[in-house]
Amino acid sequence: MSTEEIDDVRKASAEGFASADQIFHPSTDFVQKARVQGLDGYRALYERSIQDLDGFWGDEASQLHWFERWSAVLDESRKPFFRWFVDGKTNIAYNCLDAQIAKGLGDKTAIVYEAEPTEAGSASEIRKITYRELLSEVCRFANVLKGLGLKKGDTVAIYMPMVPELAIAVLACARIGVIHSVVFGGFSAEAIRDRVNDASSKAVITMDGGYRRGKFLALKQTVDEAVAECPSCAHVLVLERHSGKPDPSCQMKPGRDVWYHEAASGVSSECPAEALESNEMLFLLYTSGSTGKPKGIMHSVGGYMVHAYTTNKYSFDLRGDDLFWCTADVGWVTGHTYVVYGPLLNGASVLMYEGAPDAPDFGRFWKIIQDHKVTIFYTAPTAIRAFMKWGDDWLKKHDLSSLRLLGSVGEPINPEAWLWFHKNVGAERCPIVDTWWQTETGGHMITPIPGCTPTKPGSATLPFFGIDAAVLDEHGNETDHGILAIRKPWPGITQGIFGDPQRYIDTYWNRWGGQYYFPGDGAIRDKDGYLWITGRVDDVVNVSGHRIGTAELEAVFIEHEAVAESAVVGVKHELKGQGLMAFVILKSAFAGKVDETDLAKKLNAMVDAKIGKFARPERIVFVPDLPKTRSGKIMRRLLRDISEGRELGNVTTLADPSVVEAIRTKFQSAKA
Repeated sequence: MSTEEIDDVRKASAEGFASADQIFHPSTDFVQKARVQGLDGYRALYERSIQDLDGFWGDEASQLHWFERWSAVLDESRKPFFRWFVDGKTNIAYNCLDAQIAKGLGDKTAIVYEAEPTEAGSASEIRKITYRELLSEVCRFANVLKGLGLKKGDTVAIYMPMVPELAIAVLACARIGVIHSVVFGGFSAEAIRDRVNDASSKAVITMDGGYRRGKFLALKQTVDEAVAECPSCAHVLVLERHSGKPDPSCQMKPGRDVWYHEAASGVSSECPAEALESNEMLFLLYTSGSTGKPKGIMHSVGGYMVHAYTTNKYSFDLRGDDLFWCTADVGWVTGHTYVVYGPLLNGASVLMYEGAPDAPDFGRFWKIIQDHKVTIFYTAPTAIRAFMKWGDDWLKKHDLSSLRLLGSVGEPINPEAWLWFHKNVGAERCPIVDTWWQTETGGHMITPIPGCTPTKPGSATLPFFGIDAAVLDEHGNETDHGILAIRKPWPGITQGIFGDPQRYIDTYWNRWGGQYYFPGDGAIRDKDGYLWITGRVDDVVNVSGHRIGTAELEAVFIEHEAVAESAVVGVKHELKGQGLMAFVILKSAFAGKVDETDLAKKLNAMVDAKIGKFARPERIVFVPDLPKTRSGKIMRRLLRDISEGRELGNVTTLADPSVVEAIRTKFQSAKA
């Protein structure tokens, strides 16, 4: 995308972003208790982190346990394959558990777990696991892995529901130097197979099943189908969802499959932590786009650990009495960094929930916050827009006064959702940290620091400590409207793509002469220096020579009071080359009660006024829902397939596969 191509469309949109005149300042009470106080406090620490990178990150790393201290904080000699805390030896599981117990936190609750009810009307299972209990279970699990012949440097895949045993399995791998590759529990057998084979995983850890919206999902059956074509997989380690009551459909293959409870019987609950060199691999996590082979993103032990620790500490202003709830699944990087590793590195208590936000009703999340007195709530804009659609009454039934901080993650949040979150969930007193980062970055890159950063609805605000962010044109010149770039390395940066170093260089270091990390997102820097993420650079459609960002059009639709959420995709057009197709969800209060033809005209008029008539979509289709994965990601590929009349690919990873057929039916009826 050249400077010339960042045309009037993006500039017109930029005015909407940059002219945000609503600025929210943290309360005096919050500032007085905050870890870093005031904007001046942020600026001083940020300036130090940029000017003295080794000193800043070295100080942060020194707050953690190292078996052997590093010889150098950063080695850039192999750029872009950076090495952090060179020669230092540590163990992230040791820092999450043993080090916390050594500080006197052994009896403190590490994990609060709430399961989804297994039967209609039944009570949820609730478990509280202390740091000492968690260490015991992690050590026992690690010894079981050793008993299967797994050793340092081996890779295992983990395919489980959101239960404490998932966190235990992850920590057990980290304790003995086994590389974990967590596969989201909603993925298909084909997706598991591809990831196991790419990493040559020697084992798969799974569960007989888990619950989602009251339904039992037989995970072991999916694993069986997958590993039938995985020659490297020698073992499948299976846990029971109900102790002593395994799923009867769970078939065990002799010689390959092992019940965890049988393997763990009589096994020691003591296991020494492996001293790992900082740049040894900690985990693989696969990311996939709409096309192409999934990328195995590699993260190291020491650099990732320091970044996870530091971002959790500052971004969430973590305190000893916090109960932190990140709603992400551990199958995604957010769950790695902000459910398992980051909170435990800080000695915090973290909440895990197995189920969905709308089961058994739309008030599920609010009841959990009320019952457990959650203090920090970190969720996705997609979820927030769903809450808006379901209505405010569900919140009003519950006491959310325990909350003191809110967070947003996963995609840029539109101002309307931000304001709703601030008013209805945060009661206009909780700071919101709108965080931008990626699987590849390991942790937060751009985010407000609560107690320091005045916030603007829709802006990720300012870079995190040590993150030197810029907005550049194609030629590497600074601009206000262009492409996000990162100048300097940071500890959480990926070590590359597993087995394909050239793909890593081509994907992330292919612009500006390889001098900057290219995350693939467009950005705007406003007059106050605040950053606004405008969406993927490749989510730009060329309509009759005009480059239109789909995120920009979606932001226009969401401003209408009747619209809960929208998704815009580019489709083939005989005359224009590409056209735009819009799929819109209405809020419950408006669904079935408005004239859709009339509303479509009003939405088009808004597009005319805010962007221009050339940006009008070919059609606006009102749909009951959008095709989303269980993590909330909209599968725009399926919307393009529907729009262009193609056969649909695999839909098993969707939260609700039936949504696709409902959209297609509505699309065809609207077309008729």
